[in-house]
Amino acid sequence: MSDQVERYQILGYKEALTRTHHYPVACKELSLILREAYNKLPKNLQSLVFQDTLSSFKLLPQMWTNNAVSAAHLLVQSAEATLPKQKKNVATKEFKQAMVASKRRGKACRMQECHTELTQDVLVDIFSLLDTRSLVSASLVSRSWNAAACNNHLWQSLYATIFASDHNSSNAKDLLNGRRGEDNKDNSVDWREAFKRAYIDNSSKRLTTSRGYCLYCDMIVWLDGLKCGSGKCGPQPKMQPIVPKSSEQVVEYLLEGSSSMMSSDSDSDLDDCFDEWYIPKLWAHPLNQYRPG
Repeated sequence: MSDQVERYQILGYKEALTRTHHYPVACKELSLILREAYNKLPKNLQSLVFQDTLSSFKLLPQMWTNNAVSAAHLLVQSAEATLPKQKKNVATKEFKQAMVASKRRGKACRMQECHTELTQDVLVDIFSLLDTRSLVSASLVSRSWNAAACNNHLWQSLYATIFASDHNSSNAKDLLNGRRGEDNKDNSVDWREAFKRAYIDNSSKRLTTSRGYCLYCDMIVWLDGLKCGSGKCGPQPKMQPIVPKSSEQVVEYLLEGSSSMMSSDSDSDLDDCFDEWYIPKLWAHPLNQYRPG
């Protein structure tokens, strides 16, 4: 197995494409690979990239976000611009079929929509499994979902997970420890607001990245809550050895390996990466717009 094939498999597109929150990023990276690296890759790796491209279109009907559809559009444009005629025709046909299936599924679900509401306890349990971005999105669905997504304990847990162990946030532990005693007394702390303030103070762009270079694993990984999602780190070290990476740098890693991955991005590189269309702004909409009055 060549080094490039091994690195491509490490990037983990097959699994990432099945996850709604990773699907747009995976499509963006595949699009960049097609445009910037496809003709430089060995034939067996070109075949893997093509198969993952087709898989992304087949999985599109299972995705429910505009970001996913936009990402698939970008990917098919790259496929049309890069792939040889026969493969291009196959990819285009698969994309068109996926779009038709996606529209039909959406229509069927709207027709069969059930108005039975899940209880708040059940919703809170479900939402406790979400990442920050997905939790914010869920809060915009309905009044019931908003009430559950604004649960104070959910945001306290997120705050503790992300900021209390962040060595770059000197105030995080003090704010968490200082307010935890107050919260135990009268539950007066608004942890969502505390999270929002810390989120802004700690560079929102870094908190919304889906990719990073794990110094512990020595490879590019998908991030879950700013932590390595490879499952190979074992007990997480106190200081997270994660360097955020852009999609362009993922392509560079595929072509050249890990030699340039250990340095952190400059601010301008991060701005170029995270200002792209596929990264939603967590606080673009007021979270209380559906709060019961």
